[in-house]
Formats: sequence, C-alpha cells, structure tokens
Amino acid sequence: MTSTPTPPGKPVRRRASRPAGPTNGKAPEATAVRVPTADPVSATAARKVVKPVAAPSRRLAHGRLVTRVALACGLVATAIVGAGVAALIVARNNAEEAQARDQQFVDTATQTVVNMFSFKPDSIDDSVNQFYDSTSGPLRDMFSQNNNVDNLKAIFRQTGGSSETVINGAALESFDDVSNNASVLVSARVTASDMNGNNRPSQPYRLRIIVHEDDDGRMTAYDLNYPNGGN
Repeated sequence: MTSTPTPPGKPVRRRASRPAGPTNGKAPEATAVRVPTADPVSATAARKVVKPVAAPSRRLAHGRLVTRVALACGLVATAIVGAGVAALIVARNNAEEAQARDQQFVDTATQTVVNMFSFKPDSIDDSVNQFYDSTSGPLRDMFSQNNNVDNLKAIFRQTGGSSETVINGAALESFDDVSNNASVLVSARVTASDMNGNNRPSQPYRLRIIVHEDDDGRMTAYDLNYPNGGN
C-alpha cells in the first residue's frame, strides 16, 4: 500500500500555557521620572528683565494754538450775535421813529381841522390866528389873499355863537419822499351854537389835509380839499 505524502501545511501556533506577565510572578514596579520645573527666582527675574514694549506716545496738541482758535471762534460768535442784536435794535428804533413821524402827520392834520372849526366869542382872534399860523404853501396863500383872515374873523363874530369840533377818526393815506408831503384823511363832526347857547344840528365833515414837513422838521397844513366833492 502506497502512502500518500502529507503536504506541508502552515505551522500551528501553540497556545501559551501561562498567563501574560513577568516570569517571576511579581508585578512591575513603577519608575518615577522627575520633570524639571522653572525656578521661582529665575521666573521672577525674567519678569523683571522682560518688559512690555510701550505703545508709541501720542503727539501732544498745541495748547496755545487750540486756545487761540477757541478764543477766535468765541469772538466771531460774539460779534455775530452782537451784530444781530444791534441790527434788531436799529430796525426797532427805525420802526418806532417812522411810526412816531406818521403819528405826527396825523396829529398836525387833526389839529388843523380843530382850529378851522372851533372858536368861542371871546377867543375868535386867537383861534383864527392859530389856524393861520399852522398853514403853509397854497393853503396859506389862499388865506393871505383878499384879506381872508380878517373876513373869517368877522364872519365868526356875526354868528355871535361858538363852534366845537370832535374828531371821529384820522388816517395817513400816503407820503411823498420828494416833497415831504403826507396826505391825511380826517373825519370830524362840528357842532355850532347860536348866541343864546342853543346847539344846532351837528354837521359831519371829511377833509383831506396835505401836511408838509420842512427841513427843520416842522409840520404845517399845506393844502386841503373835500374828497368826493363832499363837505
């Protein structure tokens, strides 16, 4: 009988017959390893030697320049405010002066009307003269001709009575810068009485008085007319 040769196979690993570990049965001893540490003295010295790099210092502002600029700005602001206040004061003064001048034109016109129509038996001469002295220009020329002033006094004496004038209203209509003449419309009511003191019915009057201002600032009645053809 012929034997068949056994093919070579892979070697079979034998299982260990003892547990893993040292052969003498003792546990391994731990070996201590020393780790070098930093010397506290050396660390302190290192902190003292090594210093942080300081940041570059900022450029200091020029104190005098800043002060001068601030002072200049303050002066400019003060000047502007002062100029504005001065302008307001001047404008206010001009407005008040203009208003006072307009009122003077109106007062002159109303006084002219009062002088024209107001008189008493014992003050006729004074009343007529006062009216005539407050006139100028064409109005004065009219009363100076044909002895009109004396004729007016005679008429008042013939009535034997008196007359009283009440101003109802007056308004400045216009002003001419070239001639310095102002037009003032005056509304009045005239009440005359006879020699016995009996009052007659009152008469309304509307007159346009032209008031002239001369170079000295004196105002006079320059002319008059009855608007719309009325009295």
